[in-house]
Amino acid sequence: MKYRPDLIVEKDDGVYPPSDDSILLIGSFDVKEGERILEIGCGSGIVSMHCALYGGVVTCGDINEKAVALTKKNMRLNSLYASVVETDVYSGVNSRFDTIVFNLPYLPVKEEGKLAKAWSGGENGLGPLPKLLYGAPSHLLPGGRIIVVVSSLMDREALRSVLEGFDVKVLAELPLFFESLSVLEIIP
Repeated sequence: MKYRPDLIVEKDDGVYPPSDDSILLIGSFDVKEGERILEIGCGSGIVSMHCALYGGVVTCGDINEKAVALTKKNMRLNSLYASVVETDVYSGVNSRFDTIVFNLPYLPVKEEGKLAKAWSGGENGLGPLPKLLYGAPSHLLPGGRIIVVVSSLMDREALRSVLEGFDVKVLAELPLFFESLSVLEIIP
C-alpha cells in the first residue's frame, strides 16, 4: 500500500501515535479488494485506515480502550469503516482472516500502564508475539498470513526460537539511529 499522509489522524496522549514503524508497516504489504484483515494493536487506526482505503474488510482492536475510541473516531473522520473491538490479542475476536497485522510492542523493556503496552515487549522484546503466532491457526483462513514489525533490539535468539517452524519472509527494513526495524510476513 502507499502511505497516504492526507488522511485525517487525530491523536490522544493516551494512545501510541503513528510513527516510522507505522509508515514502514503500511508500505510493506498490499491489500486485495475484499481481503479480510485483522489488525491487533490498532493504536490510532492508521494501519487499519489504509487497509480499508485499499479495499480490505477490516476488523481491528487494541487492549487500550482509548485506542479503540480513537480508531473509531479516525475511521469516521475519513469516511472509512472497520469493526473496532477492545481485545488482548485474540480475546475479543472470533472470526477468521486472510491477514493478521500487528505492529508489536517490540522494545525489550518492562514498563507498566495502558500506553506502555504499545512499546513494552518485556525483557526479550517479544511481548505478545508468541501468543499471536500460536493462536493464529484458529484465526487465519487457509493460505493466510501474519505481518508484524520486529526490532533489532529484541532478543534475536528468542525471536529465532519463536519463529521456528514458520515460513518467514522479510518484506521491508528501516535502519534507524539506534535500531533497525523489519516487517516480517509469517506463514504458519
